[in-house]
Amino acid sequence: MTRILHRSLNGRLPEAVAGQGVTITDAEGRSYIDGSGGAAVSCLGHGHPDVLAAMRSQMDRISYAHTSFFTTDIAEELAERLIDLAPAGLDYVYLVSGGSEAVEAALKMARQYFVEIGQPQRRHFIARRQSYHGNTLGALAAGGNAWRRAQFQPILPKTHHVSPCYAYRDLRPGETLEGYAARLADELEAKILELGAEEVIAFVAEPVVGATLGAVGPVADYFARVRRICDKYGVLLILDEVMCGMGRTGTMFACEQDGISPDLVTIAKGLGGGYQPIGAVLLSQRIYDSFAQGSGLFQHGHTYICHPLAAAAANKVVEIISKPEMMENVRLMGERLQAGLDARLGQHAHVGDIRGRGLFRGIEIVADKETKAPFDPALKLHARIKKEAMARGLMSYPMGGTVDGRIGDHVLLAPPYIIQPDEIDLIVERIGAAIDAAVRS
Repeated sequence: MTRILHRSLNGRLPEAVAGQGVTITDAEGRSYIDGSGGAAVSCLGHGHPDVLAAMRSQMDRISYAHTSFFTTDIAEELAERLIDLAPAGLDYVYLVSGGSEAVEAALKMARQYFVEIGQPQRRHFIARRQSYHGNTLGALAAGGNAWRRAQFQPILPKTHHVSPCYAYRDLRPGETLEGYAARLADELEAKILELGAEEVIAFVAEPVVGATLGAVGPVADYFARVRRICDKYGVLLILDEVMCGMGRTGTMFACEQDGISPDLVTIAKGLGGGYQPIGAVLLSQRIYDSFAQGSGLFQHGHTYICHPLAAAAANKVVEIISKPEMMENVRLMGERLQAGLDARLGQHAHVGDIRGRGLFRGIEIVADKETKAPFDPALKLHARIKKEAMARGLMSYPMGGTVDGRIGDHVLLAPPYIIQPDEIDLIVERIGAAIDAAVRS
């Protein structure tokens, strides 16, 4: 019997009792390779001694101080470290407790910025279909996953959505990647003009789309075009790197690989590596100055922002993952993972696409490889894959609704950055066997 309202009320979850490196062990003594990092969270694996030591040291000094009374040296140190690593133009940090909180804060910062500079008429947010930005109401409204939004639609703030950058399904016959990027950018510009350029607050996007599409990155100069359009109309660019940031794609910030800087960027998950709940918004100097020279405050806050213990864990995690050799391992092991998946599943009759960057890879499952037709959602193939993978000692992150929020299946793999070649090979072997078993059943 349980007194917890679990995510799913059907079935019984195994009880995790220990974690070390890339494995988790349950109460029955079974071990699982953490091939998804939980939900792309455990970037350093489990039980990292340096992170645990940093947390113990902070607990010995102070565990909590409310931010209306105090700052702490460890929160200040983390902020400095993040800005030192961030793309040019990001100058301040707002620390929260997770990804959804970070997105909520970013949306409110963007709105308040325009109020502070005398443009209170700006009210519209534009995001992309098949995106995910969190489960709080503002973040859910920004997200474009139809299934997640459906039952809450009547209470969601109104937002607007344009097409995702999803070349596997949406590239037209004979269209170049450059032409596709231009077409998507034109769609964004048209939406801004339709709503009234002087009334749009921000465009929100994941540099590499995570759970909803399965590690789908941009093509050609897509984000460079987006940046130019936002600048043209005075629209802020908010990048959501909650899942794809903090080294997951092989650079500390995913947008580095696209050569752009946003006005606001959200991070979480890998920021704390699972050792503490923490997220953050990084913001530009001009947004900070609008607050400082205007009302003198950001009209927002939560009890646990800038939590010292969370900051201590994150500060040590970021110190470790930002070392050049760690990012090099992410890139090398990411290439090995891609190559292994291509060899094992590239010709599979029910694998349509294998994609991603660094240690952030997605496998799209299809009923027909030639037509790209998805499986009937009633089959819940993603749930079968998860079950088959767990039976083989592998944690993966399969999801449904890949195509339109209701149909389509993919598997997301996001193992810890400290992973070794033989462990990558085991992930490939086990996810291949799990997919084989799931599509046969």
